[in-house]
Amino acid sequence: MELMIRHFSELSTAELYEIYKLRVAVFVVEQNCPYQEVDHADQVAYHVWLQDEEKIQAYARVLPPEEMFPEAAIGRVIAMKRRCGLGSEIVKAAIQVAKTRFSAETITIEAQTYARSLYEKLGFEQISEEFLEDGIPHIKMQLKL
Repeated sequence: MELMIRHFSELSTAELYEIYKLRVAVFVVEQNCPYQEVDHADQVAYHVWLQDEEKIQAYARVLPPEEMFPEAAIGRVIAMKRRCGLGSEIVKAAIQVAKTRFSAETITIEAQTYARSLYEKLGFEQISEEFLEDGIPHIKMQLKL
């Protein structure tokens, strides 16, 4: 499995297509959630993914401070095979990107509530009550580095 890290400006057309195809398949189709999945934040983000010889197996994007929150942010986390460590691996890689590219001291996320334990195992703490985002329960969480 190969770790790929690219700023939006460095992505090839084929890479961007595969990222968008995956994100729409999971966040729009699988979760039956019609919303504008592709947004401006993609253009300032670092896109981080694990790929094998077949396709992207895990993905996350890392946003600079002030794009979504005052702090750096991680979002759009996907692991194609669940409960086998890919989710943790991609989040750890995204944390490293936030530290090295944005000198992050704190990272904020809006996690789907069902994934709380994944993030807690990596040191994130819940900082909000549960809320609905596009009809899906979420919580805001932070990691102090």
